[in-house]
Amino acid sequence: MQNALPPALAITPPNRSLSGRVSPPGSKSITNRVLLLAALAEGTSRLTGALKSKDTELMARALREMGVQVEEPDATTFQVTSTGRLAAPNAPLLLGNAGTATRFLAAAVATIDGTVIVDGDEDMRLRPIKPLVDALNTLGIDAASPTGCPPVTIHGKGSFGHGRVEIDASLSSQYVSALLMAAPRGDGPIEVALAGKDIGARGYVDLTLNAMRAFGAQVEDQADGSWLVQPTGYRATDFHIEPDASAATYLWGIEALTGGKIDLGIAADAFSQPDAAAQAILAQFPNMPDVIDGSQMQDAVPTIAVVAAFNNHPVRFVGIANLRVKETDRIRAVANELNRILPGLATEDGDDLIVAADPDLASKLSGRNARIKIETYHDHRIAMSFALAGLLVPNIVILDPACTGKTYPEYWQMLADLGVELTPAGGRSGSRGFPL
Repeated sequence: MQNALPPALAITPPNRSLSGRVSPPGSKSITNRVLLLAALAEGTSRLTGALKSKDTELMARALREMGVQVEEPDATTFQVTSTGRLAAPNAPLLLGNAGTATRFLAAAVATIDGTVIVDGDEDMRLRPIKPLVDALNTLGIDAASPTGCPPVTIHGKGSFGHGRVEIDASLSSQYVSALLMAAPRGDGPIEVALAGKDIGARGYVDLTLNAMRAFGAQVEDQADGSWLVQPTGYRATDFHIEPDASAATYLWGIEALTGGKIDLGIAADAFSQPDAAAQAILAQFPNMPDVIDGSQMQDAVPTIAVVAAFNNHPVRFVGIANLRVKETDRIRAVANELNRILPGLATEDGDDLIVAADPDLASKLSGRNARIKIETYHDHRIAMSFALAGLLVPNIVILDPACTGKTYPEYWQMLADLGVELTPAGGRSGSRGFPL
C-alpha cells in the first residue's frame, strides 16, 4: 500500500472527533537493537512484535550480507540464526538514511576480521559520526571517516578490544548504544564513559541496556556516568518488541486536536521508550506548558510543535539542539512549515523553537482556498506530524507522503481507517477516503 502512494496527498479536515482502535507498529528503536544483538548471539532468536519498515529492512539486509540468517515468518516477526560472529561483506553496507543501523553497525563490524565500509545515502552522509569513530580509535580499532560523516571504513581485527573509552554523546545517544552493544565482543572488560555531562535522549541508552541484558550481557551502571561491560558475548533468546512510542505520539496528537479517544492497546506508562512522555504533555492541550524540554523525547518534538500551533498560548521548545542533525534539520523544517501555514507562527531562537500558537488558527484559515504544500524534506516525522495540522486546517497537502515508510508504513491507511479523507493532489479519493 505504501508503494501506491501518490507524490502528494491532500487532507480534508474531518470536522468531528476521531476515535477508534489503532495498533501502533513495533518500536523501530528496539527492533534495530535486538536484530543486531540476535546477530551477535550464537543460536536462533525469535523477535516478535517487530517493525517491518525501511529502516529495519536495511538493518536486516546488512546482517544477511554479513552471513546472518534473517527470516521473516510473518508480518511482525524476525527469526535470526547466527554463529555469533559477523563475516565481512562482499561490498559496502548501504544503509540509506537509517541512523540507528549506520551507527550501530559502524561499531559492531569492528568485531569482524576484515575491512568493512559503512555508508548511507546523501542525507546520511551529512549526519555526524566522528565522535563514534574517535571512540573506536581509542579502543585500538582502525576506523576512519574523512568527512566526519559516513562513509566509515573499519579495519576490524576480530575483537572489540578492551579498556576504557570516552564518548562525546552530546550529538547523539546512539554513539553510546553502539559502543555498549559491541562491547561484550571485546577481549576483556570495556568501560564506556561519557565525555562531559551532555547526552542526547539518555532513555534510549536504557533501552539498549535492557535489550543487552535480555541477551545475556553483563553491564554494570557505575556512579560516575559510565558503564562496565564484561566480555560475555550474547546468547540467543526470544524477545517481544513493544509498540513504537514515537508512532503513538501521532495518535495522542489526533486525540488532542479532535477531542477523540483512540485505544492503542497499551497505556502510556507501560512504554519503556522515552517518547512516551509526550502523552502527558499532549493531554494538557490546549493549555500545554509554556516551556517544553524536548531533550529526552526528541522524536516527539515535531508532533508536539504542530499541536502547539493550536494551543491557547505560545510554547518554547528547549533542549532540542540535536534535532538539527536528524534526518533533516528538524528545528528549521518545523519552523519553515509552520510559517508556510501562517507566517509568523514559528521562530527559531538559537537552538530553541518558539511556536506562537493561535487557538483560532483553524477558523482563520477556513476560507483560504489555496493549497498549503508541506515540504517534508525526505523526513518521515515531518510528514506525519504535519498531517495532524490537516485535521483542522483545510487544503493541507503533504508532499512525498511515501517517506513515512521509514518507520510507519501504514500511517496513511491508519488515518483513512479513522475516517480522514485523503486525496491525491488533483485526483480522486478511494474507499474510506484512501487514495486510489
